[in-house]
Amino acid sequence: MDYIKREISGKVNELAQKFPVIAITGPRQSGKTTLAKRTFPDYKYVSLEDRDNREFAETDPRTFLSQYKNGSIIDEIQKCPDLLSYIQTHTDKTNIPGEFIITGSENLLLAQNISQTLAGRAAYVKLLPFSINELKNKRNYESYEEYIFNGFYPRIHDLGINPVDWYPNYINTYIEKDVRQIKNIDKLNVFEKFLKICAAYCGQTLNYSAIANDCGITHNTVSSWIGILEASYLVYLLKPHHKNFNKRIIKMPKLYFYDVGLVCSLLGIESVSGLNNYYHKGALFENLIVSELLKKRFNAGKSDNLFFWRDKTGHEIDIVIDNGISIIPVEIKSSRTVNAEFFKNLGYYCDLSGIDRKDSVVVYGGDQNQNRSLGRVIGFKSAEELIK
Repeated sequence: MDYIKREISGKVNELAQKFPVIAITGPRQSGKTTLAKRTFPDYKYVSLEDRDNREFAETDPRTFLSQYKNGSIIDEIQKCPDLLSYIQTHTDKTNIPGEFIITGSENLLLAQNISQTLAGRAAYVKLLPFSINELKNKRNYESYEEYIFNGFYPRIHDLGINPVDWYPNYINTYIEKDVRQIKNIDKLNVFEKFLKICAAYCGQTLNYSAIANDCGITHNTVSSWIGILEASYLVYLLKPHHKNFNKRIIKMPKLYFYDVGLVCSLLGIESVSGLNNYYHKGALFENLIVSELLKKRFNAGKSDNLFFWRDKTGHEIDIVIDNGISIIPVEIKSSRTVNAEFFKNLGYYCDLSGIDRKDSVVVYGGDQNQNRSLGRVIGFKSAEELIK
């Protein structure tokens, strides 16, 4: 199995020179353990997924840490969150940069504990599945449909597994193990239905009431379960941009998934040809581009700076990249042929905001990059270049 070097590894190495603890989070099976072992090959390794190790850490944490110090990888830290306070006490005494690499597949749980016990001591990075750029030397697909259908989880590409075989098992494992740990849900079959309905709403403004009606659950339950999907890095909520230019804007976020191959599986799409016949393929292409932009930010150790904009009259910009001192409005079109109509909303937004039209961008399903008077055109494989 050839190792695909992760773009985030340089940032992890850099942070390990400055912080005693590096926390690597991300979805289950995104490659966190492999990243840690490859980046720190001489470190001792222990997984708290193992019941014996977990019991040791829970019942005698000081002795446990005495065996895993001076350069150790502690995997699945969310299985024993109380250990974090003992790591804090230890690192306060030693203050050795990069002494502990901890990993976990839960966002909110881990982040909350880090903020309370390891503030100022831990650097926090998010590892998502492969990006198009990381995959290019192993799976350089020609069409974006192939990327969408296969998704980006490492095991699919490392072992050549058919996504139709891999994703259902991933979903079952996620529901049976992760969901139960985050929140004890009795009706897991209803939760699975909820997950599939969320996939159908991919790329749309989050509508709690509609999802609640489709699932036969309450509005509050939808809100709680969306939080679970966020916590375990399955879904990403794209927030509306705060600048409204004196217009009433949509205030609800849009729903996307961190991995678009997972969406295909949840929708029952079993082949690339099946994807081509899916009536809402454009939303899946949007999801592909959104996740690529997120990966570029996270791989650089930065938080996301993506938004969308839509006013009450129906004008919409798919992505607004807010760099603080500059804004890049982006339209996403799955077509392989560029049409002047693609720039219509961009022109409206640029006129409203005072942004030069040449700074606006259309990301499309082709592979040509062009500078036009109406704005820039970027092929889908180059979308990550928009992120600095």
